[in-house]
Amino acid sequence: MVEHVLITGGAGFIGSRLAARFAADGHIVTVLDSLIPQVHGHDPANTSPLLRSLEGVATVIEGSVTSTDDLRRALEGATIVIHLAAETGTGQSMYEIDRYVEANVGGTAKLLDLLANDDNDVRRVVIASSRSIYGEGAYRTEDARTVYPAHRANADMAAGDFEVHVPGEQELTLIPTDETAKLHPSSVYGITKQMQESLVMTVLPTLGREAVSVRYQNVYGPGQSLKNPYTGILSIFSTLIRQGKEINVFEDGLESRDFVYIDDVVEATFLASILPAAAGGIFNVGSGVATTVLDVVAALQDAYGIEVPVRVSGQYRLGDIRHNVADTTKLREVLGFVPAMRFTDGVKRFAEWVLTEPIEGDEYEKSLREMAERKLLK
Repeated sequence: MVEHVLITGGAGFIGSRLAARFAADGHIVTVLDSLIPQVHGHDPANTSPLLRSLEGVATVIEGSVTSTDDLRRALEGATIVIHLAAETGTGQSMYEIDRYVEANVGGTAKLLDLLANDDNDVRRVVIASSRSIYGEGAYRTEDARTVYPAHRANADMAAGDFEVHVPGEQELTLIPTDETAKLHPSSVYGITKQMQESLVMTVLPTLGREAVSVRYQNVYGPGQSLKNPYTGILSIFSTLIRQGKEINVFEDGLESRDFVYIDDVVEATFLASILPAAAGGIFNVGSGVATTVLDVVAALQDAYGIEVPVRVSGQYRLGDIRHNVADTTKLREVLGFVPAMRFTDGVKRFAEWVLTEPIEGDEYEKSLREMAERKLLK
């Protein structure tokens, strides 16, 4: 069956790859994207390789999910909607609150309002959720109970204690977080992603439509923005390494994330969009492996063959979590998908691509100054 797929935010890092995946399988693809300068530059037709990659792949509509008219136009004929459009960045979300809520929550509400009140052919909506909704994630106590620590206290981190704590408990062991875990995001971004997911998973069944959520972990790979200082540490550290600059590692460098390669994310999302078994499901999309920031630095320097000074500064950002690693059992058992790319191999592919790109400016330093001025970077 040929689907007509609408991908909101479809000219971005994930969306453009996903559009190509659907087109290769014979489906009709429409992309709605606001083409913001932070991602695509000030002249997207000439400055955005991601946008150019959609030529012959998808019909591109420049517009915003915060516009009912733009959404209505993009929805014409759509049978599946993959809702990727969102403002991203944990740190930035803590001081551009209105923008994040308007785009992420307001845009999702407008989409659902149209599905509820207009005539349309949409039968399934896939919402791109995030690991950020878990907050600090899952831990095991000494007597084998699962607990979900609260957000870390500023006073503890100022004293150099970056670990999570639960009152009355001694040593805690990080364990993979599954889809039944407590949701308690520690940033405005995380709150908006939780609200997006809750809206979609609540409203769609009442309309007789199928809802699916994919909770992305830390996505990386070729095509990731090297301009946007909020896209992730692999891009940020790569630029610093190529410039020969010092890398400032926050906290003690032992904080960890679940890094998942772009090709694995695209395939998992494709399956979540088309497989009947996915209907009504919520799926972690990650590698299931925790990688520390210091391990990231070492892997990148090895991939580029360049060593730069590394300073473990003890600085920290309010709203950041300590660790997170996904339990991907459900992804495997329901969708039959197992992420294939090991982090060390993925980093090498990422680095090979980065070396073909121009070295970008110092937007990262600007973003840190903005956070420091607002007392969010300590």
